[in-house]
Amino acid sequence: MERFLGDRFAGYSLQHFRKDLLSGIIVGIIAIPLGMAFAIASGVKPEYGIYTTILAGIIISLFGGSKYQIGGPTGAFVPILFSIVVTYGYENLLIAGFLAGVMLFVMGVCKLGSLVKFIPRPVTIGFTSGIAVIIFVGQIPNFLGLEGIDKQEDFLSNVSEILYHVDTVNGYSVLVATVCFVFILLTPKFLPKVPGSLVGLIVSSVMAALFFPGKVSTIGSTFGDIPSSFPVFQMPELTWEKIVQLLRPAFVIAMLGGIESLLSAVVADGMTGSKHNSNRELIGQGIANMVTPLFGGIPATGAIARTAANIKNGAVSPMSGVIHGLVVLLVLLLFAPFASHIPLASMAPVLMVVAWNMSERKEFAHVFMTKMSDSLILVITFLLTVFANLTIAVEVGLILAAILFVKRMSEILTVAKVLPDPLDKHKKVKSHVVSEGHDCPQISIYTIEGPLFFGAAQKFEKSVMDTAYHRPNVLILRMGRVPYMDTTGESYLSSIVRHFQKQGGTILVSGLQRQPKDVLIRTGLYERVGKDCFFEHTGDAINYALTRLDPNKCIGCKHFAFQECGRLSRPDGEAEQEPHQGMGLVH
Repeated sequence: MERFLGDRFAGYSLQHFRKDLLSGIIVGIIAIPLGMAFAIASGVKPEYGIYTTILAGIIISLFGGSKYQIGGPTGAFVPILFSIVVTYGYENLLIAGFLAGVMLFVMGVCKLGSLVKFIPRPVTIGFTSGIAVIIFVGQIPNFLGLEGIDKQEDFLSNVSEILYHVDTVNGYSVLVATVCFVFILLTPKFLPKVPGSLVGLIVSSVMAALFFPGKVSTIGSTFGDIPSSFPVFQMPELTWEKIVQLLRPAFVIAMLGGIESLLSAVVADGMTGSKHNSNRELIGQGIANMVTPLFGGIPATGAIARTAANIKNGAVSPMSGVIHGLVVLLVLLLFAPFASHIPLASMAPVLMVVAWNMSERKEFAHVFMTKMSDSLILVITFLLTVFANLTIAVEVGLILAAILFVKRMSEILTVAKVLPDPLDKHKKVKSHVVSEGHDCPQISIYTIEGPLFFGAAQKFEKSVMDTAYHRPNVLILRMGRVPYMDTTGESYLSSIVRHFQKQGGTILVSGLQRQPKDVLIRTGLYERVGKDCFFEHTGDAINYALTRLDPNKCIGCKHFAFQECGRLSRPDGEAEQEPHQGMGLVH
């Protein structure tokens, strides 16, 4: 415990506590309606969202990797949790949440926190915007007070339900929702320190109770009264069959929770100039998601909006997150019966505003307008999130991003045949020098630039092997600009080496970087080529190659590819042949 908390409260003072107390109270008040709203939208009772806010909020603050992170139920989880509840039931949702917690904990222990940053931005924007659309549309029935709505798992079925029952609009519900919505929008303008969602809920709930009681559906009439007590510990019934059945949804919860929490931690870093520990954050998220299901809570993660509010209100340590959880617990114990009278129509605009704020509409438009491959990833991820499900959307988005990345990287690789430029004072090798009448028949030099991996290795082999038909004595590969080589690239290089050595030719390599060299050493290709055939500079490789020429083939040659060719092409050139030292300047 000391290892986790020691550096968080170093130099902590009473003044710091006052700031955390104020921030914790404000964020706790903000979190209460959101916790209930997210639980309802996820298809479970509102108190389960309260339990999650309390437990996850405290645990994530104590054990997470960010000093300012506020954890709890979030809108990002709504579609996936609702899908699990509809498909597997609430009890199995608890098991899936517990398994997700185990996965997050293991990911943190194995130091995989940094891997989340490799998820492409178009994928996260795409599924976040898709989730926002699902949440917004999902609240239309409550906003309009529609009756007889049967909530479905897929988006189109829910839209069909809304259109089919649109004639059951309840005017009282629309009025209540509108009043709440107006107060949510206006409160920040006139009372910036007061949570607009709380004011909207209170005003609209009082109005409904005083002026038209029983005319609109409330939390109590739909889900029953919210108990004013904390739930008892209850271990879910774990069986091997259930674990296997729920592994996939649990993995989605874990990945989404990891992404959301680390994005929130990054936002907190940007606002405070601090630095979070991504692996410890995953450990904290894992512990929270293992504990909350044991008390009936739903999966939780870092909440970006609440974390930002925590910082803006002066938080200085994780104590503000702990206080936020205790504030919610106090409200549960003292005021739970009053929460039962909140109209569902009042909860609808709260979630609609959340959906609007999380939609990332500006970022979506920015990426979409680039009209690049990222735009395709964005749109496909968004559409699959809305019309299929989040699991498929993220999987397809990541696969598509990986494929397009490989394609881009393969296009970066260039293989060019080169010769020394006689007009360059350092005799640098260049590709424009090579022509049909100016190309050494015995020495072929290729410059390779870019990563030599599975997506580009075949292009490399084809370009180089085209020279095999001329049967040169020596093939020089300039690999100083090859930063990376995988086993596929090594395999194609090995094929080239075998082919040239089989013909009696010699392979020389210049400028080989550390990573490709390590690969060649591990696979044995370094020894097969020959230690003496690797050079730091191209000039040294050319000097060595000139000693491997067949002098008889040089006599009468008119290509004059090298400085020595004028002498070697004369009938008496063989007698005068000496290793030339002037090419060492070529790199």
